[in-house]
Amino acid sequence: MGGRVLVVQHEADCPPAWIGDWLVEAGCVLDVRHPYRGDALPSDLQSHEALLVLGGAMGANDDETCPWLATTKDLVRVAAETTVPTLGVCLGHQLAAVALGGEVGPNPHGSQLGLVPMGWTEAAARDELTRGLTATRFGVHWNNDIVLRAPDDTVVLATSPGGELQVARFAPGIWGVQLHPEVDERILETWAEDDRERYDEGVLEDVLRKVASAREALVVGWRPLAQALAGLNRPVA
Repeated sequence: MGGRVLVVQHEADCPPAWIGDWLVEAGCVLDVRHPYRGDALPSDLQSHEALLVLGGAMGANDDETCPWLATTKDLVRVAAETTVPTLGVCLGHQLAAVALGGEVGPNPHGSQLGLVPMGWTEAAARDELTRGLTATRFGVHWNNDIVLRAPDDTVVLATSPGGELQVARFAPGIWGVQLHPEVDERILETWAEDDRERYDEGVLEDVLRKVASAREALVVGWRPLAQALAGLNRPVA
C-alpha cells in the first residue's frame, strides 16, 4: 500500500482534509498542487501512483476563468489511458465525467446540501474501491451541479434519493464521488460563510449541527475509501 498521490486542490478552503489524513495513514505521500495560486500541474503521471482531484466552487466547464481545469481533465484522460487509480471528489467527480465524454450542469432538482442517504447499487459490493463502503448510510453533499450524462460504459455505484449519480466508476481505475467524504463541520463552516446569501440561515445552521453530530459515523464510514484507494496504487516504472 501507499505511494505518491498527486492531489489537485482548487481552492484554499477545499483541502484534502480527512481523506488526505487517511491516505497518509495508509502509507501514501501527498503531492498537493494549488494551481489557483500558480502551482504547475504535470503533463503526465509518471511520478505518481494515484490521482486525487478535489472539489471547488467553480464549474467543471469553467476552463476560461480557471485554465488549470483543462490540464486537470487532460490528467484524468492520461490516468484512464495508463491505469493510474484516480478519485474525483464533487467538482473532481464532475471533471472526470466531462474529461471522459460526459455532461455536467445544474441539478434540475436543486442544490444538494448536508447529509444525504447513500443509494448503493449491487455493483458497489463488487467494485474494488467501494466494496468496503456499502454499509455507509450517508455522505456530506454541498453542490449545485451534477453529472447529467455519464460517459459511456460508466458503472453506477450509488445514486442519491432524487436519482442523481452519486458514486461511479467512469472507466477502469477512474472513480468519482459527488459527495464530500473529506469534510467535517469546521470546513463546512467556511463554505457556509460564502453561501449566506443563497441559503436561509436556519438551513445552514441545521446542516452544520447534523454534520457535527455525525462526525464519528462519517469517519468510520468513509475512511475505507481512502484505504482502498491507497491499496490500488500501481507501481511507478
